[in-house]
Amino acid sequence: MTVSTTTAERVVIIGGSSGMGAALAAALVGEGAEVVIASRSADRLADTERALPEGPGKVRSLVADITIEADIERLFTEVGQVDHVVTTAVDVEGVYQPVASFDVDLARKTLDAKLIGPALLAKHARIAPGGSLTFTSGIAAYRPSPGSSIVAAANGALESLAYALAVELAPTRVNVVSPGWIDTPIWDAIAGSAKTERHQQLSARLPVGRIGHPAEIAQAMLALMHNPFITGTVLHADGGHRLV
Repeated sequence: MTVSTTTAERVVIIGGSSGMGAALAAALVGEGAEVVIASRSADRLADTERALPEGPGKVRSLVADITIEADIERLFTEVGQVDHVVTTAVDVEGVYQPVASFDVDLARKTLDAKLIGPALLAKHARIAPGGSLTFTSGIAAYRPSPGSSIVAAANGALESLAYALAVELAPTRVNVVSPGWIDTPIWDAIAGSAKTERHQQLSARLPVGRIGHPAEIAQAMLALMHNPFITGTVLHADGGHRLV
């Protein structure tokens, strides 16, 4: 069955209030899809909904925390059957920490958002035949740096989860997009006022000569959503980072 957003598909984006999730929402609205964006912050959701460009599609926002099972169950009870589910959610607070000062509670926040949350989506999402579930991992699984052990482990485990779910949930397709360095709001938390300088340094290391944009990751997600013959696959959108 070929899936096409020209028939007003319904898509849920967890983490849709900023960055890659918001970029995907904008692309889908432009294609005519019915989009639900969800995150923990009602204020950020409202700001994103107002900022989305006009298009033939429709968008609504719902507050939900991917790490809380009752929230995910409630979300899909309210939304009903959908064609695609995508998550870009991550808990920034626990992403990077050196193992010498390892904080278990922060680490669990990262694992809950990056691994347990996607498993809860697989459990509760009501996905129509021909539809898909798309997760977001990241370059740390392949090119870890000091202080990134937890997020590297979470990303690697997430990809293994997707392989298993692609078999267990078939014919629902389950895939992963693995971004490289992308200009998203997470950099404000990681680098603060040094963000521009860090971006320049990172750009010089990549074969493409720059870091990525959220819209480019959205295009990778759309490619997986729209192709009915792709499942159990990790699509790398990393500017060649794995090669250097």
